[in-house]
Amino acid sequence: MSHPQKNIFIKVGNMIYVSGTTSTDEKGELVYANDAYMQTKQVILNIEKALKALGADLSNVVRTRMFVTDISLWQEIGKAHGEFFKDIKPATSMIEISKLISPGMIVEIEAEAILIDN
Repeated sequence: MSHPQKNIFIKVGNMIYVSGTTSTDEKGELVYANDAYMQTKQVILNIEKALKALGADLSNVVRTRMFVTDISLWQEIGKAHGEFFKDIKPATSMIEISKLISPGMIVEIEAEAILIDN
């Protein structure tokens, strides 16, 4: 089943805001249904792609918000998040919600980034 959600991202000044992003492929198809670890990795790769479109990368991320349907999976989700952000250490929240847009979706992540002129 295809999902209408696309990465929405905007740049305002030196700030980049990436809206809630899920584990979907280029066609909008859910990938890694019911796999918290792999979904989190795919979500972050999707966020990275959005950031690159605006001249940034994951090292510019200062905040992530993770919305999860099962907080008991926090270790799997946190492990994948940490693989990307272990040296960056953005401010992070993990919030349990009742469900996401599609069955099988476990994780949705928002990100905020700052571009710093050198």
